Amino acid sequence: MAVPKRKTSKQRKRKRRTHYKLEVPGMVTCPNCGEYRKSHHVCPSCGYYDGQDVMSTNEDAE
Repeated sequence: MAVPKRKTSKQRKRKRRTHYKLEVPGMVTCPNCGEYRKSHHVCPSCGYYDGQDVMSTNEDAE
């Protein structure tokens, strides 16, 4: 069985873990309202997608 000869140092361990991080989703601004939204998704604030109103929001209902 393979056993390490020496203890893995903190520096070596941390260098290996530099790639363990969260990825930010691709956000773009909505051309209709200017809010940030996910790319290729309906805007949650105004309900527009590809220049068309596809979803009614709570602000529209009031």
